[in-house]
Amino acid sequence: MAKIKPSQGSPYARIMGVGGYRPTRVVPNEVILEKIDSSDEWIRSRSGIATRHWASPEETVAAMSVEAAGKAIANAGIRPEQIGAVIVSTVSHFRQTPAIATEIADKLGTGRPAAFDISAGCAGFGYGLTLAKGMIVDGSAEYALVIGVERLSDLTDLEDRKTAFLFGDGAGAVVVGPAKEPGIGPSVWGSEGDKAETIKQTVGWDEYRIGDVSKLPVNTDGEVKFPAITQEGQAVFRWAVFEMAKVAQQALDAAGISADDLDVFIPHQANMRIIDSMVKTLKLPEHVTVARDVETTGNTSAASIPLAMERLLATGEAKSGDTALVIGFGAGLVYAATVVTLP
Repeated sequence: MAKIKPSQGSPYARIMGVGGYRPTRVVPNEVILEKIDSSDEWIRSRSGIATRHWASPEETVAAMSVEAAGKAIANAGIRPEQIGAVIVSTVSHFRQTPAIATEIADKLGTGRPAAFDISAGCAGFGYGLTLAKGMIVDGSAEYALVIGVERLSDLTDLEDRKTAFLFGDGAGAVVVGPAKEPGIGPSVWGSEGDKAETIKQTVGWDEYRIGDVSKLPVNTDGEVKFPAITQEGQAVFRWAVFEMAKVAQQALDAAGISADDLDVFIPHQANMRIIDSMVKTLKLPEHVTVARDVETTGNTSAASIPLAMERLLATGEAKSGDTALVIGFGAGLVYAATVVTLP
């Protein structure tokens, strides 16, 4: 029986560079209030969101990804052709095939890397980071590019009072590469499919194609609405606050550190109340910097963690070498948490 040669990868992996892209249009709550019966005060008190970015027709999923990834590659100090894998997490690329990752890889000039999309909602960046780490350690890629990108304005029902104010657009990216010591801790990830109905697309593409007005949501003009994201806010809030704090603690335990050892906490930017509740439950010390990018960026799903990471480093609120806990959670319901060293 022939023996398979063992993989020749790096013993460890780390994040080497990060980049982000926010669309140029800034949308205040006043614009959202044109279609729903609410107030700026109510939106801020319920979500912490004051503004969000919405993409123009030219700011496509691919275009935003290329901008963010280009910055990450430059910050990592490597050449695009050294990238051996491109992983894109998104739920707002509307072509079933081919994967948008292949187009992005080509536009970046990466050569012929492995390139594929994943759909894991707001936990997608964490899923991609785990996959990239495995590739580096396995030796199937020397450097991997992980992109979280969304145009959630395309999937927002502006007449839905529960969700119209939540979502924004943007792209965040990191380069993962070899390391001499651990830079990405063990991942704590999983799913609770019995709660899938709490965050979902309103109707399937097949149902929308049929266009039966008697069975589909319609707008105030009686026209069939484009599929959108909807959620049961209170159920999601309770799950995130109580269950995700446990997952975050498990990630700390798996990395062999305590909350006192942290420098930075970067949770998925879903809601300021969720973030503040997790900080309290985890008993994070005052010295820990907490990402609160949601106030001006909104919920960008898979893009939220790398965008928040990039902003903390750019503003100096976090610095290279800091120890950070990152956790994403959302539709599925799915989650992923790990401890990383910031690039």
